[in-house]
Amino acid sequence: MGGIAAVARAAGHRVTGSDGNVYPPMSTQLEALGIELIEGYDAAQLDPAPDVVVVGNVMRRGQSVVEALLDRGIPYASGPEWLAREVLRDRWVLAVAGTHGKTTTSSVLAWILEHAGLDPGFLIGGVPANFETSARLGGASFFVIEADEYDTAFFDKRAKFVHYRPRTLILNNLEYDHADIYPDVAAIERQFHHLVRTVPGGGRILWNAGDAHLKETLAMGCWTPLEGFAGHPVAEAHWTGRPTGGVEDFSRFDVLELGRPRGTVQWGLIGAHNMENALAAIAAASHAGVTVERSIEALHSFAGVARRMQLRGEINGVRVYDDFAHHPTAIATTLDGLRRRVGSARIIAVLEPRSNTMRMGVHRDSLAGSLAGADEVWLYTPADLGWDPGGVVAGLGGRGHGRGDVAVLARDLARTLRPGDHVLIMSNGGFGGLHEKLLSELRAHHEMSLGQDDVNSLR
Repeated sequence: MGGIAAVARAAGHRVTGSDGNVYPPMSTQLEALGIELIEGYDAAQLDPAPDVVVVGNVMRRGQSVVEALLDRGIPYASGPEWLAREVLRDRWVLAVAGTHGKTTTSSVLAWILEHAGLDPGFLIGGVPANFETSARLGGASFFVIEADEYDTAFFDKRAKFVHYRPRTLILNNLEYDHADIYPDVAAIERQFHHLVRTVPGGGRILWNAGDAHLKETLAMGCWTPLEGFAGHPVAEAHWTGRPTGGVEDFSRFDVLELGRPRGTVQWGLIGAHNMENALAAIAAASHAGVTVERSIEALHSFAGVARRMQLRGEINGVRVYDDFAHHPTAIATTLDGLRRRVGSARIIAVLEPRSNTMRMGVHRDSLAGSLAGADEVWLYTPADLGWDPGGVVAGLGGRGHGRGDVAVLARDLARTLRPGDHVLIMSNGGFGGLHEKLLSELRAHHEMSLGQDDVNSLR
């Protein structure tokens, strides 16, 4: 919604907005754009009456501003509906869908198009460092959009992505998620099938050829040319990759098309999952007319995405990272990428089970296994979590620790850390400011130790 607000502002509209809890980087981005943000959902926000209200899917019947909106007959639309009508209608839309990797793949694809001089518009669920904004209107031709399968609005229970009508579609992967709205993975496959139905015959679908659920989805019907991609050779993969040059963390890899090398990527990202994200973006950009060589050149200068393995600080040799991972598969692949980068150094994973699906306990049986790549695990266990995390902590043996308060977590964690440690903090929210709290604790401990060293030197 913040991205849509930014696009609307760029299109010349006066924009205000409301939310219950906005945190950086979105809050600072909106402020920089001059978009007024109002805390809460009071009906007085509709005075004077706006020309149109764009309604996010967090809004519900019974909220005072929603009831006033309906009673007064003010025009309204969902975010995807407004975007499709006002921005996407005459564009070549390149959509990126999937359970994982949407933000990174969308950011990579937008940067490739930008590097090729195509001036793409984009709407991304994160902030790509190459652009320092999550959305822009762009030129008249191309628009890259992160295509989410979550429901659209209180009055439209279709997945958001059915509104976007892409010409180029990336299907990264498909797993069970969003348990608050989908009863099982088959229901999600059905929504993805609805998306496939919107892609024209003259378009192209790039899909993860190693994903069984995507294969089932496409078997429901597909009327668009397909190109598969995979991190390793599989029967239906047109695009594959392989690590090269003795680098095992996938920060350097060869791009292969139909088994033939097309070039080598060397970039700042790590992990097999990010190599697959890059392959998908290269394939999509190729459909839009960008050569593989130009795409690979662009990836060399891709600067990453905020909150995707982002280094937040280093104190006394302890490195603290921020990552958005919140699904067991994403947690495991993120840890694997970091392990390949740091070797035998200690990795300390810190997780906030914050998503609706995680808070419902859907993933609790697989959570301990997904964290197995870490040397120590600290789990945030608030009283209102909704399920007992004791089993997850117990499943990690002596490596597992639980804390129900963020400040206590930061304090106790800081006391266990030592130079050379890599602390990976994972959450799809702000985690109560844990990153800065932990860095402050580490800074205080380091300054205290320096002071003690001074005392000892005087004795």
